[in-house]
Amino acid sequence: MAYHPPQAILRAYADVLVNFALGGGSGVRKGEVVRVVAPEAAKPLYVELRKAVLRAGAHVIGSYLPSDDAQFNLSRDFYELAGDEQIDFFPAKYMRGLVDEIDHQVSILCDTDMHALEGIEPSKIMRSGKAMKPWMDWRTEKENAGKFSWTLALYGTPAMAAEAKLSEQEYWDQIIGACFLDEQDPIARWKEVSGQIGDYVQRLNALDIDRLHVVGEDADLWITLGEKRQWVGGSGRNIPSFEIFTSPDWRGTEGWIAFNQPLYRYGNLITGIRLEFKDGLVVKASAESNEKVLTEMIATENANKVGEYSLTDRRFSRITKFMAETLFDENVGGPFGNTHLAVGKSYHDCYAGDPAGIPAAEWERLGFNESSVHTDIVSTADRTVTATLKDGSERVIYRDGQFQLD
Repeated sequence: MAYHPPQAILRAYADVLVNFALGGGSGVRKGEVVRVVAPEAAKPLYVELRKAVLRAGAHVIGSYLPSDDAQFNLSRDFYELAGDEQIDFFPAKYMRGLVDEIDHQVSILCDTDMHALEGIEPSKIMRSGKAMKPWMDWRTEKENAGKFSWTLALYGTPAMAAEAKLSEQEYWDQIIGACFLDEQDPIARWKEVSGQIGDYVQRLNALDIDRLHVVGEDADLWITLGEKRQWVGGSGRNIPSFEIFTSPDWRGTEGWIAFNQPLYRYGNLITGIRLEFKDGLVVKASAESNEKVLTEMIATENANKVGEYSLTDRRFSRITKFMAETLFDENVGGPFGNTHLAVGKSYHDCYAGDPAGIPAAEWERLGFNESSVHTDIVSTADRTVTATLKDGSERVIYRDGQFQLD
């Protein structure tokens, strides 16, 4: 028998997303415009999100999309039928008008076919992503100016639960617990946790870190933070989000790192990923399955550089199971927390200052990477992270899945 989360849970979920996650933890305001993006399989949450926006006195722009399944797979249809000109098409006037109109966007991840694009030529998928890059650039520019916010959330499906080898109820139990939807006041709980994460962010930023050395059975990697960098976390982007991350200077990445968690990306499952870096560039990328998808992604412009490095303290997260979705898997607690690295685009909110109006040449000088790709790859293995401070001293900042900052 199919499991459906109670309506009260979905209403609480929508409340968290609209009245906490958006606006960087402060929620939406009366008169603002919120774009709500969800596939049809997430209709019950889509409905509650629209209601939450309206209750807040804001305006809704809905983007309600067909779900891919065995009978109708619009994503596969596109890549099988579209020619080069169609793959490269970008509806500039429409997208420019959309980004100018909206103040916030909430997007729901909800897969009904976890392998929807397997067998599709990976280069086509990368080209389509590259064509849409101006939309992301315009969003980033507006976000840097403090005029746009976004969040992501997950709606569980039978396909996702089966991929994670969980029952539908077990899958939803993880979502409910991780998002504090079983608490009397989920928003109050999120504010409490965000405050605790913010305390660790401040401690990290006070250390004046030069480089990080990530060591474990599956890693021996050096990362250089770079000029004008800061750690961030607990901002409401992504629900749930327990990670603390930064966008390092890509030029200072050296060594190798492997990942024990599968990556579901571009309608494909990629496993056994290993990356080697030299002079800041990926010089070797391998995978046990779907390696061609990985290498095609890495071959995309600037996707062979680091855009983000992140640490999750196991004490914050209530996620205990593999979920077959990066949004949750990059926030898993478990015995050793998790560390993840993203190749591709960096985050400008990791700039220690006001990002508004910073020209492209300055972002480039600082080593903030720019790409149409941003892909997080996760490991839950035991790792020790040692910081070399700018005064030359060393300090372990993360060990046994916990920050060592007390």
